[in-house]
Amino acid sequence: MLVEKLERDFRRNGLALAEEEREKLGEIRKRLCELSIKFARNVNEGDGKALFTREELEGLPGDYFEGRATEVEDGVTKFVVTTKYPDLVPIMTSAKHEETRKRLSIVQETRCPENIGILQEAIKLRLEAAKMLGYKTHAEFVLDQNMAKTPETVLAFENDLRQRLNVLADNELKEIEEMKRADKKAAGEEYTGLYNWDFRYYTTQIKERKHNISEEEIKQYFPMQEVTRGALDIYQNMLGLKFVKVENPESVWHPDVEMYEVWEASGDEFVGHFYLDLYPREGKYNHACVCPIRSSCTNADGSTEFPVAVMLANFPKPTPSAPALLKHDDATTLFHELGHVFHQLCTKSKWARFSLNDVQIDFVEAPSQMLENWCWEPKILNKFAAHYKTGEPIPDSLVERMVAAKNEGAGLFNLRQVFFGLFDMTIHNTTSADVDVQGVYDQLRKDISRFPGPDQPTFGAATFGHMMGGYDAGYYGYMWSKVFSSDMYASRFLEDGVTNASTGMDYRREILAPGSSRDAMVNLEKFLGRKPTNEAFLKEVGLQ
Repeated sequence: MLVEKLERDFRRNGLALAEEEREKLGEIRKRLCELSIKFARNVNEGDGKALFTREELEGLPGDYFEGRATEVEDGVTKFVVTTKYPDLVPIMTSAKHEETRKRLSIVQETRCPENIGILQEAIKLRLEAAKMLGYKTHAEFVLDQNMAKTPETVLAFENDLRQRLNVLADNELKEIEEMKRADKKAAGEEYTGLYNWDFRYYTTQIKERKHNISEEEIKQYFPMQEVTRGALDIYQNMLGLKFVKVENPESVWHPDVEMYEVWEASGDEFVGHFYLDLYPREGKYNHACVCPIRSSCTNADGSTEFPVAVMLANFPKPTPSAPALLKHDDATTLFHELGHVFHQLCTKSKWARFSLNDVQIDFVEAPSQMLENWCWEPKILNKFAAHYKTGEPIPDSLVERMVAAKNEGAGLFNLRQVFFGLFDMTIHNTTSADVDVQGVYDQLRKDISRFPGPDQPTFGAATFGHMMGGYDAGYYGYMWSKVFSSDMYASRFLEDGVTNASTGMDYRREILAPGSSRDAMVNLEKFLGRKPTNEAFLKEVGLQ
């Protein structure tokens, strides 16, 4: 496998080309690297902001205002709201006034306009490089090494899902439209349609009104410290590991960063280190991800190189009156990203090449997506979800309501993922670089996600970091791997018991430990004992 991958890399890097073409390919790759760095820097440093009165922020909880900066505008003191996730998401999910959601959404989608030109140039260069290497499109070049293998397979997968999900989405849209019409009538305002700033808000409203679910109630039971402790305890037991927090570590880049040692639970065998960098700050990457710092391998002298990983996130910070409290979605993100951390740490190979970074992009999300399910299991939640004031465990009745509401909006949510995947394929599975990036983005969003943007020009694609961050022609992998994650969870962990240590060790041995030293399909079949199917996923979202 190592020799095959090395030879493939040499060919994909142009070793079989004539010297002049090889040099040209090198220049293209160098320019693409420069563009990726510039794109990411623009997103990370180009945060937008808007000013709102307290009345305009009706629906936001009290702790949203604690410690929030203010500015005077036209003689009125207003709150500063940025496009960073801890500011943006609560507005999109809870702000009662449509104009407030619309204004911040437009601020978000009109920042970094220069990134459209960067993405356009990247598309052109990627296509040029692919053709030099004998591929018709950049998507063909990327998919040649993935599980899916061809663009045709991906397009068939995405379009089949789109057709199936539209059945769910039709009913969900009808319900949301009726709710928004009623809200507008009650407020004495005209109903003008559904827009992208309505999606999160009305999905949340349906959960709250139909199932008596309140994110404000839920987050009281998810204090950051307890959720982190609980998640680490669960992963320790599942994977047969032991975590030791390093007090006052010297090798951290910010006081907020925590450092942990990882040991085998069965003895004193050292495994590696990981860092948790969980809160937002100026200039930091503003989404959530895991970055491998060092990969496991055996050195020439027989010694071991121990793996290291860092998890970056932007969870809400503590306020003067309360600790950092997570929404359930935040807790799910924490479990997901920690899944990537332990994928990196649990891979065992003589060769560093076979680490997390090399796992096929259309499988790498599956283990982490599977681990999100733990955040919906009552037995698991009882281990860490406790009220931050009283310490009382989360009530069973609340968990039951959360589970009942889980699939509300599943059709529209997954169609949104299909939109991103088909946008990616549209701009990368083309024989012509003359692609109107933003025009394609706007049209596909309207047609697939069913929630159009505003009438004025926006640049939603300018902050779609995946397109310049290694997921080009690979975003479909989120949905592709979700099918596998559902199958792993339903057929092994649900059947054997979610706390079954033996199943956890099977998962570590067959899914995590091999890394990319085997094709991901081999890993899957070893763990499942059969070929994977999509039945569990279809059942999960209500299509079976």
